[in-house]
Amino acid sequence: MDRRLTVIVGVTLLVALAGCSGLAGSTGGPGNGAGDQAMLDGSIDVAADGEATARPDRATIRVAVTASGSDAQTVRDDLDAADDSLRTGLTEWGLTEEDIRTVRYDVSETYESRENPDREEFQGVHQYAIELDDVDAVGEVIDVSIDSGADEVQQIQFGLSDERESEVRERALQNAMTNARADADVLANASDLTIDGVHAVSTSGSGVSPYRVADAAAMAEGDDGGASTGIETGDVSVRVSVNVVYEVQ
Repeated sequence: MDRRLTVIVGVTLLVALAGCSGLAGSTGGPGNGAGDQAMLDGSIDVAADGEATARPDRATIRVAVTASGSDAQTVRDDLDAADDSLRTGLTEWGLTEEDIRTVRYDVSETYESRENPDREEFQGVHQYAIELDDVDAVGEVIDVSIDSGADEVQQIQFGLSDERESEVRERALQNAMTNARADADVLANASDLTIDGVHAVSTSGSGVSPYRVADAAAMAEGDDGGASTGIETGDVSVRVSVNVVYEVQ
């Protein structure tokens, strides 16, 4: 392709790309860019997203124990006793100490009016993150937590193990490449060009969107036998972005 034809290709591509939202366009030719791109007779640059979903295989339950009293030591003692009860209940159920993490511990003075002689002067909170691999057991673990002294169920988050996330991300990348090629085909057809192949490809970002159940309020009285708390799960999504440079003629 001579220099005159290269210029024509560049103008055609720029016009075609100007009206395409979410896509980045560029043309190749002698002297129009740096590095390997300058060696191309023509190119189309495309940025595309891809997404894939999967059923979660990990869950994190956030619960809290609260206490109040007229002095800080009393509150700390109550929180310590509740901590022993909660951990004992969860480990007897089948979790390990590593599955039960402290995410917040706080004891502080309240701002109740000092004119009120019955005020509770100090309040404390001990928040936990409980990790488990069996997502179907979330409701049962919530019941065990409440029966063992938890006062609040603050959030339930469903996610993916490292192995599952890697598998889902691979599918998201494949979807992103499919979307990129579809966009490139539209641009090439609109510009009377033919795609010869892929010159370069890279990823520019990725993210995981877990499924969250906020304000679970799972404080119902347990029935005889089995878990009384039913928690509905949702899919976890993985999203990635790719940048692809296609050779065209």
